[in-house]
Amino acid sequence: MSSVLAQNVVFNVKKYFHDLMASDEDISMPVAAILTLVEVIKQSKASTMSEFMEMLEDASLSLKSSTRNFISLSAGCDLYMRFVTRTIHDLSDFEACKNHLIERGKLFKQKAIDCRQSIASLGCQFIKDDATILIHSYSRVVMLLLLQAASQKKRFKVYVTESRPLSQGLEAAKILRKAGVPTTVILDSAVGYIMEKVDAVIVGAEGVVENGGVINQIGTYQLAIVAKTANKPFYVVAESFKFVRLFPLNQYDLPTITPTTLSFDDIDQPKDTDELDEAAYVAKNPCVDYTPPEYITLLFTDIGVLTPSGVSDELIKLHY
Repeated sequence: MSSVLAQNVVFNVKKYFHDLMASDEDISMPVAAILTLVEVIKQSKASTMSEFMEMLEDASLSLKSSTRNFISLSAGCDLYMRFVTRTIHDLSDFEACKNHLIERGKLFKQKAIDCRQSIASLGCQFIKDDATILIHSYSRVVMLLLLQAASQKKRFKVYVTESRPLSQGLEAAKILRKAGVPTTVILDSAVGYIMEKVDAVIVGAEGVVENGGVINQIGTYQLAIVAKTANKPFYVVAESFKFVRLFPLNQYDLPTITPTTLSFDDIDQPKDTDELDEAAYVAKNPCVDYTPPEYITLLFTDIGVLTPSGVSDELIKLHY
């Protein structure tokens, strides 16, 4: 924590953020980041506007260094910092400005819930009776979309990738089965095998970049390639606050704390899986990948159904 931040707040920014994430399973990283910045403002002892801004910028940088994959967290921080800058220009009174920022920040959590509901209502229109849907890993907004479609008595079945190494697809399958949706977990390596049985692929996003491509859990890119080859629609569902001002050119152009290439140094380790260090595998492999816009059919967002080419226009509206 920088000296400016340490002097002006009396709590640990990283701890507060991680406590928020742990206490509410429905909260997403961008929302938790914004609520953390709101708490920084509430506890700030800054006496000047310049000191106040420097403190928030320090807190934002501290948050971005608090997690291995900070793409969506960064989107939330940048969006809120842009709102802070606008508010400072509009309100000259320092205390009034702080109070306004706190109140608007508190409303953001409810807005995020409304965003997901809006996306679910929009996206479930694309799920037809007797459809077979393939999803990847676990995404809150994808789950809400499918559960809403099920609540409308639509009959469909789901394949979900196991999504190694964290196996988050198992949690998605558990929730869908409980809701009465026929769900089968498949190996990540079985995507090509199962694709011809699929009517559509639906994935979430950690971030939506300027060219309309998406950054998401590792394996999304290969899923998109197979879907494109099989001529299957590839849909992305994402809240607009995950739109991020990045323009990656390839897989190794992502600003994440991940290896630049896969690690194969475990070849000589014992074949007994009980002796292998799971944490080491996670640390040595990337946690997200980049899917270019040419593989994406449509994006379902709280601001409407977008083609990848329409994302840059919406980013301009959000940030300027």
